[in-house]
Amino acid sequence: MRAYATNSQGTAYGNEVSFTTEESMYFPPNDATTWTTKTPASLSWNESNIPALLNYLETKNSKSFIVLHNGKIVMEYYFNGHTNSSAWYWASAGKTLTSTLTGIAEQEGLLSITDKVSDHLGTGWTSAPLAKENLITCKHLLSMSSGLDDSLGDDVSPANLQYIADAGTRWAYHNVYVKLQDVVAAASGQTWENYFNSKLKNPIGMTGAWIPNGDLSVYWSNSRSMARFGLLALNNGNWNGTQIINTTFFTNATTTSQNINEAYGYLWWLNGKSTYHLPQTQIQFPGELIPNGTNDMYMALGKNDQKIYVVPSRKLVIIRMGDAADGSNFALSDFDDVLWEKINAVIN
Repeated sequence: MRAYATNSQGTAYGNEVSFTTEESMYFPPNDATTWTTKTPASLSWNESNIPALLNYLETKNSKSFIVLHNGKIVMEYYFNGHTNSSAWYWASAGKTLTSTLTGIAEQEGLLSITDKVSDHLGTGWTSAPLAKENLITCKHLLSMSSGLDDSLGDDVSPANLQYIADAGTRWAYHNVYVKLQDVVAAASGQTWENYFNSKLKNPIGMTGAWIPNGDLSVYWSNSRSMARFGLLALNNGNWNGTQIINTTFFTNATTTSQNINEAYGYLWWLNGKSTYHLPQTQIQFPGELIPNGTNDMYMALGKNDQKIYVVPSRKLVIIRMGDAADGSNFALSDFDDVLWEKINAVIN
């Protein structure tokens, strides 16, 4: 645009000034299947590299792949008989749902993450000596630093939750986090699923359900419901003007939560850190989790390559559901970095 002035002598024009207006964040309506889309071309993405990305996803046992930009769907593909209405398990990507509900319960004054777990569940919820059990807070469960033995399998009965180190002194990927669901249920006086539905699922228009799996409860939904949660995360807990989970908690959840594993927040994985730990090992690895990913990316990663990637700097949410790309894995796999190499070839 440029300014101008007109008088009896004529019209004079100023210098041209160019600007762009920023697109506002889009949220799909909660009561409809409508979801506004945009094209890769509108973002100047390299469309010629999309077939290679999709071929890789399909050959690596994917069932769905969704890319949101500013909340709008840019890419949405289904493979191997999966459809937009098919349900699939989140596996440990659903840990981030538990983190979020814990934060909601805290903001409602039902608990504090600094509470001892035994304040809500009573003593004897582990086999640890009482003095050691009483060291374990809700924050230790959120940050995977309970000090309980992670080598004993998925069973979270008291007999299988055994002391190995003081809480806060050891990071280990452990299903004991699921006890937070019992804490939230006890603190709210509701079942875990009822509280989840009323405080998170329904407010952002998700579908799905928690399905019992032994001592655990695993969330199943369609892929768009996973994308809805990713969009909530991209907006720091805000859904179309409503703050579902307070920004302070969510910022802490996506920031390093303890001084052992830099790449772990409150049940969220974090990229761009100088070192990281992986499940089932006490080794500290140098470098970032996904070198081809952006430094500010935080992630919900589940068994057999269930993925939510949130990239604030690019306003992206990326969803992948499916079977294991290669061998069975607990969270991170080599698939992540190769997938991001192919994503980068499209978006950069």
